[in-house]
Amino acid sequence: MNFLVTGGAGFIGSHVCERLLLLGHSVWTLDDLNPFYAVALKERNLAALEALGRPFRFVRGDLADPSCLEPLFADVRFDQVIHLAARAGVRPSFSEPALYHRVNVEGTVNLLESARRHRVKKLILASSSSVYGINAKVPFAESDPVFAPISPYAASKLACEALGHVYHHAYGMDIAMLRFFTVYGPRQRPDLAIHKFARLIDAGQPIPVFGDGGTARDYTYITDTLEGILACTRQEFGFEIFNLGESQTVKLNDLIALLEKALGRKAVLQRLPPQTGDVPLTHADIGKARRRLGYNPKVGIEEGIALFAEWFRSSPPS
Repeated sequence: MNFLVTGGAGFIGSHVCERLLLLGHSVWTLDDLNPFYAVALKERNLAALEALGRPFRFVRGDLADPSCLEPLFADVRFDQVIHLAARAGVRPSFSEPALYHRVNVEGTVNLLESARRHRVKKLILASSSSVYGINAKVPFAESDPVFAPISPYAASKLACEALGHVYHHAYGMDIAMLRFFTVYGPRQRPDLAIHKFARLIDAGQPIPVFGDGGTARDYTYITDTLEGILACTRQEFGFEIFNLGESQTVKLNDLIALLEKALGRKAVLQRLPPQTGDVPLTHADIGKARRRLGYNPKVGIEEGIALFAEWFRSSPPS
C-alpha cells in the first residue's frame, strides 16, 4: 500500500515509517524540519530511513501551507494517511498559542481537505492524553468528558479530534484518533523528560524538577505505541478514539531513580515551582484498545528505561 506519514522525520513518525517500509509498503513523509529541536536529529532519522533501500520519499513542506499538499496528493494515490505532524509540547504552547493553532488545527484541516478531494478514505490522526486535562476519574477512558483542556496544545489536539469527527460524519471518511500517553524510547525528542534528564544526569548537571516529584505519568514505550498504530492500519472503524498507553503510572521521583540506576550516576535535583499546564496524573484505560485493536503493551517501565539508556549510551550526542 501507499502510505503518507506526516511528521515522519520525528520520533514516533520515523519509527512508523521504518516499520511500514520493512513490512513492504511504499512510504512518503511530509515534514517541515522546523527547529523546535535540532534539525540534525531529524535529518539523521531520515538518513536511516533512506538507508533501508525501500520505496521511501521525503517531501519538505508545512501543513499550514495547503499549496504543498495538492501536488503530493495529485501525484500519488495514497491508500492511508497517518497524521503525526504537530507543534508539540504543553509548556511551549503558552508562549506561541497562535502558532500551535495554525500548525495543529489549520494544518489538520488542510490535510483532511486534501484527503477528501483526492478520495483518501482512511486516516489515522495523533491526539494526546493532554485532552483529558485534570481528570477526576482514573484511569482515563475515551468516553470521559474532555471539555476542559488546560493548555493551548491540549486545546489544539481536542480541536483536531472534533475535526476528525466532522470529516467522518460529513464525508464518510474512516478515521481513528489515537491519544498517546508519554511515549519514550530510542530517538525520543531531546526536550522530553526522559531524554532531557538522561542527558543532564550523564553530564553531571542539575535536572529541573517542577513540584515535589509526586506527579505521575503513564509512560509508554515506543514499540507498544507502534503496535497500536499499526493495528489501526489493518481495520476500518468509521470514527473511533483509542487510548494508547501502558496503563501503569510512574511518579517523577521514581522515574529519576530508574534513570540513575540505568545510567549509573546520581542525579542533581533542581527543585522548582509547579508549571502552568502540567497535570498531576495521566493514566490510560486501555480496555477499548485491547478489545478492538488487540493492543497489548509489553514493555514495562524498568525494561523500557534500560533499553532507552542503552540507546542513549550508543547514540551520537544530541
